[in-house]
Amino acid sequence: MLETATLAGGCFWCTEAIFKRLKGVNSVLPGYAGGTIENPTYTQVCSGNTGHAEAIQIEFDPSLIPYEKILDVFWHTHDPTTLNRQGNDTGTQYRSAIFYHNGQQKEFAEKSKKELGNEGILHDRIVTEIVPLGNFYAAEDYHKNYFDRNRQESYCNFVIVPKIQKLLQRYGKEVKEEYKT
Repeated sequence: MLETATLAGGCFWCTEAIFKRLKGVNSVLPGYAGGTIENPTYTQVCSGNTGHAEAIQIEFDPSLIPYEKILDVFWHTHDPTTLNRQGNDTGTQYRSAIFYHNGQQKEFAEKSKKELGNEGILHDRIVTEIVPLGNFYAAEDYHKNYFDRNRQESYCNFVIVPKIQKLLQRYGKEVKEEYKT
């Protein structure tokens, strides 16, 4: 039985490109979560006035990739210590957040956040929000599979490619074969 995880770790083009490469991930949908506006547009979210973060919704098979592994990849493929930014992308829409779907996800998220903080490998404290998922709104179609359709774009080469290389170095065994080359 498939499960769903909803995460925000900066630009959803980046997070979608990372998570769709993992074995056991059935689909990744970019969208918006955490705000108060129903059915927001990208322009509205970029204004910083909706409360929404760029997020992804991951449908995964927990027998192939448990939620804990999803969280581990999340923590290690973005900077959870920067408030409202990832690299040059700034604003509340780029905040780090875990939107849990149930009590077990909340428990796992809080535990993994505490464990990462205790490892002493981060230069600052973790600012990632762990909050219940209210509503998730799918992004406009042109955001879906953005990296795979726009690899020639400079943002893709300078921001997303290094994240994918980091994914391959750390989680190579968990990456789908078609994405290893």
